[in-house]
Amino acid sequence: MYIDLLVKIKNAQQAGKKSFKTRFSKMDEGVLEVLKNHGFIKKSEIKGKSYKRVIEIDCDVSHPIQGVAFLSKPSLRRYGGYKDLKRVKGNYGILVISTSQGIMSGFEAKKKKLGGQLLFEIW
Repeated sequence: MYIDLLVKIKNAQQAGKKSFKTRFSKMDEGVLEVLKNHGFIKKSEIKGKSYKRVIEIDCDVSHPIQGVAFLSKPSLRRYGGYKDLKRVKGNYGILVISTSQGIMSGFEAKKKKLGGQLLFEIW
């Protein structure tokens, strides 16, 4: 799940690792695409076949993740409309939201007038 992925990325960046591998899931793939677009990671590559797939992630040590705030958890899901989406840390961070058109940042969702499940804020 994306929570484990974000903690792994943050720990790898703080330890100074350039890359690491983790298990594959479609949701993690969507979250990594958003993080790559906003410069939190350099690249991600899917390796392997079928149930043995893993994602190799190249960390960006020059722009490390300072903090993560999880808004939705498996036990408590939070939703919001596009009018409820706010800036994160004065536009230094991003809000990641799961919409009907996939996982995207809060800025993109507001521009497309889409609401959905609020996943996390990252800065």
